[in-house]
Amino acid sequence: MQSTTRPRRRAALAVGAGAALLLTAACGQQENIAEQNDDGEAAAGDGATIRFSWWGNPDRAQMTEEAVSAFEEEHPDITVETEFTDFDAYFDRLATAVAAGDEPDVITMGGAYPREYGSRGVLLDLGEVSDIIDTSAYDEAALQNGYFDETQYGIPTGVNSFGVVANPQVFADAGVDMPDDDTWSWEDYAQIATEISASTPDDVYGAEDPTQPDTLDLYADQHTGQGLYTEDGGLAITPETVTGWFDYTSGLMESGATPEASISSELMGQPNPEQTLMGQGRAGMMFAWTNQLQAFADASGDELVMLRAPGETTEQEPGQWLQASQLYTISANSGHPEAAAELVDFLTTSTAAADAIGSDRGVPAVSELREHLEPELEPVQQEEFGYIDRISELIDGDFVVGPTGSTESVPTLQRINENVLFGRTSPEEAGQQFVDEMNAAIDAGG
Repeated sequence: MQSTTRPRRRAALAVGAGAALLLTAACGQQENIAEQNDDGEAAAGDGATIRFSWWGNPDRAQMTEEAVSAFEEEHPDITVETEFTDFDAYFDRLATAVAAGDEPDVITMGGAYPREYGSRGVLLDLGEVSDIIDTSAYDEAALQNGYFDETQYGIPTGVNSFGVVANPQVFADAGVDMPDDDTWSWEDYAQIATEISASTPDDVYGAEDPTQPDTLDLYADQHTGQGLYTEDGGLAITPETVTGWFDYTSGLMESGATPEASISSELMGQPNPEQTLMGQGRAGMMFAWTNQLQAFADASGDELVMLRAPGETTEQEPGQWLQASQLYTISANSGHPEAAAELVDFLTTSTAAADAIGSDRGVPAVSELREHLEPELEPVQQEEFGYIDRISELIDGDFVVGPTGSTESVPTLQRINENVLFGRTSPEEAGQQFVDEMNAAIDAGG
């Protein structure tokens, strides 16, 4: 598996139902550390050799090897064997290894995989190595990404956050002031976007159509206190909330704040930043993740900023969250869980690892490391780091990992949204349809 080739709150998407089937064979594998350590092998040190797997490309591999070398220099009695492959193959290979009882000691995870593996007894309860991994060092909200069933299974490699990417140049060209994002509402967002569209050329818009699972999750949590999913793996959002969302976005299009249906349909799910309106310098605002800011800035050639989402202080409660870029987990079958914990702790809290990895796996979830890296950051990275520092103090920390089947929210919402934009489906019909289809997807995934 030593190949040379490289994988985001509340609604982290579940992926890989096929992998879950292979995981079934691994049920009941978890043993506690005391049982594993009858011969003393699992103690950190004593010539322990551990395996560490991740997905990535050669650039990430070089960064990771530098961090691992620094770890081995600090822990000369621990040897780390590294394994990486590209994202497309990573979880299939991992599932096969787990089914054979041959998974690595430290496993990089993402999305809903921690819940899938943790619920089957594959992952170690990190409370068993709490003397090594001090969770108080991390942003509390970021830890929620790896916490479920009242157990901490994963440690964030770094974090992103969702919000509004804004282009100050477009605002200036339109003669519109930048908003106070500590106080603005969804109504303010609509008004500002409408003013920008009205005061710029016809091919420039105040905002791109905001419909995606993340914004729907955010909107639902702000308005009802619950996002898309429940703690026990069900669907939390109601048809009424989804209807309210589509009423709002339909109004954005009708006012000219967002593009007409044909343009928004063409842009749906667009993975290339340079092909988005924001990447072309033709939008004042769009919802996106902090780790996308650099790509949008590079594509547009403009200096972009991150704004707190509208409604955070005007609705029932804040809805934003910190999203772990990835998570480090430890196999419950590890023969050296304490050595594995030493590696996880080093990778996520040491300045030596931060110097090697930087923000490649997200903005560090430890504030001291953010401060350590900031002097060397490029301007866009400074904006990203500053936004994470700010948001981490303002969010409520709520996070619900999406259940198996939740990945269907992306194509389902895109299809329904397109029908709403073109007037083929009413907001009321769309609200009920989304809930019905997502319930069916979650039932099938379970």
